[in-house]
Amino acid sequence: MIEVRGLTKRYGEVLAVDDLTFAVRPGEVTGFLGPNGAGKSTTLRIILGLDAATAGTATVGGHPYAAQPAPLRAVGALLDAGAVLPSRTAYHHLLALAAGNGLPRGRVETVLEEVGLERVARRPAGTYSLGMRQRLGIAAALLGDPPTLVFDEPLNGLDPEGIVWIRGLMRRMAAEGRAVLMSSHLMSEMALTADHLIVIGRGRLIADSGMQAFIDAHGGHEVLVRSPEVERLGRRLTTAGAAVRPEDGSALAVTGLDAARIGALAAVDGIELHELTPRQASLEQAFMALTQDSVDYHAEKEPVR
Repeated sequence: MIEVRGLTKRYGEVLAVDDLTFAVRPGEVTGFLGPNGAGKSTTLRIILGLDAATAGTATVGGHPYAAQPAPLRAVGALLDAGAVLPSRTAYHHLLALAAGNGLPRGRVETVLEEVGLERVARRPAGTYSLGMRQRLGIAAALLGDPPTLVFDEPLNGLDPEGIVWIRGLMRRMAAEGRAVLMSSHLMSEMALTADHLIVIGRGRLIADSGMQAFIDAHGGHEVLVRSPEVERLGRRLTTAGAAVRPEDGSALAVTGLDAARIGALAAVDGIELHELTPRQASLEQAFMALTQDSVDYHAEKEPVR
């Protein structure tokens, strides 16, 4: 279990993390989200003992990372897939880590097979693609069979098969009772993988909830209605208090009324319906709605030509 309490980090005048408190519990994949510059990487580095907090605490299994007698047995982490000597083979990279943490040699073969690198384990890591380096970093994280796992952007460079594989791996690790913390900007994959979400903006906690509760709270619902009498239907629904947005000429996206009420109003007025489909906002839409005031870097919007 990871516990962050009142965590604050300053770099001179810059407040990177501001009184942050949350927990990552066993048996769940916890997604760690936030816009660029929100303080995610700084928080992960403090959890893993790579940076010192200005105030507050971050513990793994009740102890700071630096106090762990065998760190790889307590927490496995992937922060930088490139953190390996290019001339060293994957096998010998993992063997060195195992020796330094008192782990048996057999664990090296086990994790290489787990991540699918056993056939290329004797090749120098410098010849690996980004996706292969990600797999090697994941193998290192799994080496000590730890109860807690931390992954920062683990999907970078992975092909579709690799993405499906790591999704299944994280779900299995959580099902075994491990605490899994995953940071990623790929919202579609986060929606399929995480059980719980921690969202920060400008160093502060702005959401700590289950996945579905987060989407329900910040994404909203709408109903797609398709009709050959779309203009008359739109006027009727607006009069009834709905917000109506046209879609592709023959359809409306409706908020403020549920599907049953829309169908009933159309029936009373004799309006023919061809489609009546409730739709829920995606995780991406919910995230964008929540963090719109916490984004520091906005690209200029140009008209599509």
